[in-house]
Amino acid sequence: MRRRIALALGGAAVLTASLASASLSPAVAAPGLIAAMQRDFGLTAAQAETRLGQEVTAAQVMPAAQKAAGAAFAGAWFDPGRGKLVVGVTDPAVAGAVRQAGAETAPARISAAKLDAAKAAIDASAKAKPAPAAVSGWRTDPRAGSVVVTLRPGAHGADVDSFLAKAREAGPVTVATAPAAEPFSAGTVGGDPYYINGNTRCSIGFSVQGGFVSAGHCGGVGSSVVGWDGSAMGTFAGSSFPGNDYSFIRIGNGWWTAPVVLGWGTVSDALVRGSWVAPVGTSVCRSGSTTHWHCGVVEGLNETVNYSQGAVYQVTRTNVCAEPGDSGGSFITGDQAQGVTSGGWGNCGSGGETWFQPVNEILQTYGLSLVTA
Repeated sequence: MRRRIALALGGAAVLTASLASASLSPAVAAPGLIAAMQRDFGLTAAQAETRLGQEVTAAQVMPAAQKAAGAAFAGAWFDPGRGKLVVGVTDPAVAGAVRQAGAETAPARISAAKLDAAKAAIDASAKAKPAPAAVSGWRTDPRAGSVVVTLRPGAHGADVDSFLAKAREAGPVTVATAPAAEPFSAGTVGGDPYYINGNTRCSIGFSVQGGFVSAGHCGGVGSSVVGWDGSAMGTFAGSSFPGNDYSFIRIGNGWWTAPVVLGWGTVSDALVRGSWVAPVGTSVCRSGSTTHWHCGVVEGLNETVNYSQGAVYQVTRTNVCAEPGDSGGSFITGDQAQGVTSGGWGNCGSGGETWFQPVNEILQTYGLSLVTA
């Protein structure tokens, strides 16, 4: 175990000299991240570097742009075509202030606050009475100006109709179709996992002071954990699933933490320097013990996913693929931690969608801090 961590840190040390401490710029992006984006986005190296720089700027502009929009704020997203953050506004009078903050604007019919309230009403209804199994999830979509309710293909019935009718009472609703999402845990197989109670494999998310964070469905409080080499690692000190899908594993027995996301030899290991929230449309990459590195984009924030075990709230939707055993693994944009892999549908042969639990909520819930470079 010690030799394994040393190798990871060795890769990190190589990157340290080329990464800025405050932000990622096109000139300092990790080579492996650029290669992964070239593969998954069909970009040249120069295009990938440019996009990363634009996305960092968009994330930094976001707070000031939202403040400038005020009550007229109708959500925001990264537009790769323009290379800028776009902010929806319900009042054209604030557009100038938003542009001055560094973002572009788009007209919107409904504010983000009203959309969030509509989704919150649907969440509350689902907590009182669980959503039908045929309902895959629901999310706000600022670009569409509605709450999008996703149904399984062929879904129908009185229970679905009743759910949709109740949702429409809360606000505008658009219906979409997609396969049902399921958590990405797995039985014991080869690779570089951590194991829970000897029979379930998941992936490490991010190092935090005292341990690491991962998915909640991987194990309950008190469950024992062993590392990739079979040595005792620690126990689940906190876990929540469903409702949430996150956990904190407190480690000991000679294990220690490192601010690194593994590249699995496919790409270079990535350093973790913080946890800015990536806007919709931003690129994001995932590392997991089954399928290793894959990249895609953030498709939606604050979504509710209706797993067969129960609904999970406030997760982020991506078009990154994943497979069983990837659960708990890292989602990262540049050098900024985004979240831990929850579940999804599809695979890395034919594609699919994957949701992650935002890391900042996990840190706040358990009073943790990331281990950063």
